[in-house]
Order: sequence, then structure tokens, then C-alpha cells
Amino acid sequence: MSKISNSILGIAASLTMISGAIAPANVMAWGDSQPNGRPSYTIEQINAGKLGDTITFNSISNGKIGNEKYFVGARLKGSSDAWSAESIKVEDGKTYTVRLYVHNNSPKGTDAVAKDVKTSFSLPTTVAKEHTIIGYIDSSNATPDRYWDEVTLKSDEPFYIEYVEGSAKFKNDKLGTVKLPNEVITSGAKIGYDALDGNIPGCYEYDGVVTIEVVVHQSVETKLKQTVRVKGAADKSWVDVVDAKVGQEVEYQIEFVNLSDVQVDNVMIRDVLPENVEYVKGSTYLYNAMYQNGLKLGEDTLTTDGINIGSYLPNGNAYVRFTGKIVNKSLSKCGAVDTLVNWASSTVNGKVKKDNTVVRVQAVKCVPTEKKIPETGANEIALSALGVGAMVTMLGYYISSRKKLM
Repeated sequence: MSKISNSILGIAASLTMISGAIAPANVMAWGDSQPNGRPSYTIEQINAGKLGDTITFNSISNGKIGNEKYFVGARLKGSSDAWSAESIKVEDGKTYTVRLYVHNNSPKGTDAVAKDVKTSFSLPTTVAKEHTIIGYIDSSNATPDRYWDEVTLKSDEPFYIEYVEGSAKFKNDKLGTVKLPNEVITSGAKIGYDALDGNIPGCYEYDGVVTIEVVVHQSVETKLKQTVRVKGAADKSWVDVVDAKVGQEVEYQIEFVNLSDVQVDNVMIRDVLPENVEYVKGSTYLYNAMYQNGLKLGEDTLTTDGINIGSYLPNGNAYVRFTGKIVNKSLSKCGAVDTLVNWASSTVNGKVKKDNTVVRVQAVKCVPTEKKIPETGANEIALSALGVGAMVTMLGYYISSRKKLM
């Protein structure tokens, strides 16, 4: 563990957000995975059969949102203003909605279903006067198979953006408005027409919109950093991403640093575990200048209401450690690798800072078992039953302060 001190120097303020969607080099505005970019079509050309049997997304130049290649936009939350497709001036403390439009351009409806459709966002993690958010659409049988567009948030003062946990939504004519998992800002989240199964037929009646919310922060007063390691492993390093198996325990560490020039009081720390990680009771410890060897906390409220870790002078820091166990509650089928994202946050004077870590769970190897199904006649056919593997769930939260430090 790093040194605990009341006067740590040289710590750069940052907001860390894992993002599985990385922008290709030299990306400017819209783009796709097709060399030289996908062609544009008018509605009239589409209706005349210009696409043939090709499934493609967001290529219509005179579509419902205008030019569909500019499918990512932003505006102030709650505003009815037009979506800013290129850039938007933002203000400190305000929340902005980012939109991603999805349209399978084929006019053939259910005869041209795009498969494995998912959307994702790449969010910047630095402090700067401009931040570009990139939105992605992926589909396994579309041409191209990946599409992206971007919108830039600008301010006269340096700022960072914070994703609002639980804000991701998908809306279409069939489903109405439904929530998407927070993995929309990491590995991506599946969408669909009548279910979130990745299947979207062609034509306007099947289009939809994904939205997320981000908050602008110009004040950088605290640092929060979460790391993880496998309990009992030979490598004791604290890292952002670790591999583990069902049944293993992992140790989480949450670091808090006061970067302001005044003392902060009643610092609240909370952690929200993904569904397939269970909190190990009695495992929470606090380390700070007063408790160099660690103080075991008497209540297991870190993953519920949170804990109050006290007051900290300028550059003062603290660590909270606890243990989680990998379980199989909603793991995906064999062959998959599940990404379990754990979110931690601090609250100081009503301002929330968040960070996360990832535990990758290797899927259990499928072992076929024989099951005989009778047929007409003497012969029987032996079929193999599929095994079970693992799937990711990511939870977010919003913390409120309570209780004094035990």
C-alpha cells in the first residue's frame, strides 16, 4: 500500500473512467471501419433499391435527423434545444444529455435484421478546456461493422466530465424508454427492436436513440482512486484490471486524497459491487495517518449506505480496503469472459467523485454430457447439453452521507 500522510505532494487531479471503446487514430467527426468511409444515400435512393441486400447504418443524407452520419449530439439536460452535433459550450455543475441515433438503413424490414447491435461511448478522463465524446455502433453483419461520430464539450475554464451512473437509456417505438447497463461506457451495451437482444430490422419504424448523461466539474478538489488484486495471489500489486475465477476472493482498495487548500470534514466513501461479486462481511478496514496499521470498521455499511472516514487536512489521504467474493448469479455461457465492474465514490461537501475497477472472470470450460432423446423406431440420437459460463453486470450509484466513523 502507498504511504499514508497528511501532506502528500505532487498528486495530479484526475477522474478515471474505464472505456472499452477507443477511438481509431486520426478520427475526426464521423467515421467507420470501411476504407475511405461508407457512401451516403438519399431516402429516394434507398427506396429505389440502391442498397440491395446490404445492411448498413446511419448513411442517409436527408434522413429523420438530417445527415445521419452526424448521429452523436449533446444538449443541456431537460432542454428542448436542437442537438449540437459538433460542439457545445458547457457550464460548471450542469448536466448534459448525449444522444446517439441508430438506424438500420435497409428498407427490407425483418428480412434485413442487423445482428449483435451494440452501442458504446468513449468518455475522456482528463482535465481540459475541451473534451470530445465519441459514440459507437457495432453490428456483426452490417457493412461496415463499426460506425462512430463525436461531439465536443467546451468551456473557458478547465473541467472534467463525470458519467451519471444509471443514466443510460434506449428509446424506440416498440420498447418505449428502457434502461441500459453502465457498460455502455465500457465494453458496450446491446440494443434491439422488441428486446435488448442485438437484433434491429431495417427501416425507420425500427430506429432508436441511446442517451447518457454527464456532469461538468470545473473544481478539482479531491482525488479518488480504486484498485484491486486477487487475495492470496503471488503478485501483490494493486491494479485497475485483474483476472479471477468463480469462488476466488478479491481485495479492493479505495484511495482518497484531499487536493484542496482547506480541511474537509465528514468524507463519505461508498462502494457498489456488481451482481457477481459478494461483499465479505467484516472485511472493511480504514488506513490513514491516525490508523497506520488499519482500523477494522464495526459496521458493514460500505456497500450500502457508505462510511464516514472523518476529516482530512490539505494533501491528507486515506485508504479503505475490503474483500469481495466472485459468485455465479448471472454469468454468461461458456466461452465468454465476463467483465465485472465495481464502482467506488467519495462525497465531500455534496460533491461526488467516482472511480472503478474491473475483474475479468474466465468462463468455465464446457463439458458435454450425453442426453438420449427417443426417436420413432429403435435408434436414439445423443445430444450434448451446453454448459454454463459468465456475463458482466455493472452497477452505478449515487451516495448520500450518514454515520460517523466507527
